[in-house]
Amino acid sequence: MGSAKVNLRDLTLPRLEVLFAGIGVEKYRAKQAAEWIFKKGVSTFEEMTNLSKDLRERVSEAAWLSRPEIHTREVSQHGDTIKYLFRLHDGEAVESVFMRHDYGSAACVSTQVGCRMGCRLCASGLEGLVRNLSSGEIYDQVLGIQQDTGERVSHVVLMGSGEPLDNYQATLDFIYNISSTYGLNISGRHITVSTCGLVPAIRELAAEKLALTLAVSLHAPDDALRDTLVPINKKYPLKELMAACRDYAGQTGRRVTFEYALMAGINDREEQALQLARLLARMLCHVNLIPANPVVERGVVPAAQAQVALFKGVLERQGIATTVRRKLGADINAACGQLRRRVLAP
Repeated sequence: MGSAKVNLRDLTLPRLEVLFAGIGVEKYRAKQAAEWIFKKGVSTFEEMTNLSKDLRERVSEAAWLSRPEIHTREVSQHGDTIKYLFRLHDGEAVESVFMRHDYGSAACVSTQVGCRMGCRLCASGLEGLVRNLSSGEIYDQVLGIQQDTGERVSHVVLMGSGEPLDNYQATLDFIYNISSTYGLNISGRHITVSTCGLVPAIRELAAEKLALTLAVSLHAPDDALRDTLVPINKKYPLKELMAACRDYAGQTGRRVTFEYALMAGINDREEQALQLARLLARMLCHVNLIPANPVVERGVVPAAQAQVALFKGVLERQGIATTVRRKLGADINAACGQLRRRVLAP
């Protein structure tokens, strides 16, 4: 793997065509290679059997091909969740989660090693941001999960370690590849992009007019509390965030999901539910309530079940579509907010 070489899994089809043209290969060959790279998930050039040996050698001189490398896997007690630790080429590692649902199987993938957002209820940012993942490193997580389980991943959520919109271009390239016919052909409607509220990037994403679900980690109905729970709020306060979310829904026709992790005595009171309902009034949206998952270093204590039910009832009476997230993988620290940085020896 020379420093001048590019990882083929990092390229979108137009960039793959440019690479092939640069080494004197016909344009249509790039589409053939893309199917090997993204649909069939090969990790060696030799596996691309409909490309000539000469062509494969020319490509290998200009590029390399990453492979999903599973370091460890943990299966939840009920067998519906598997947490993976993927080793990266530089000795860093990221966690990903496979979840079986009645509507299909979902992969929760990471977009960064660590995170610089510093949200109070999340383990991913405990050590700050180490680096962004490339689009190929994000894609490899889905391929690795499919190859390990032998099951098709039908839904992808970018909710693992990192802030996807802080790694905007790699996130976009990943979505472009995984939703394409030469890739895994996962519909945009089955792809969820999570953000803690990077307003300019939300507006940029809206302009792409993709049929994605945008999930905003809200967790508080007012600026004073959200400033402490989600520090990016100090830069992009709720008034700006809500305006961007309303515009996103208007431009895309897609309802925005607001994630709200309920923490005992912090953001779970009845008056806070009413505040939240006023904040979201007349918006094309839906609230996903999450009984907060324990993170020892953060001192997070989940709201009681009765309080979750009360909070949900208040929102619904105010006309806000609300669900309570099904709890998966908490016994293996694979639930929302529990993924964290792991370091492996190179």
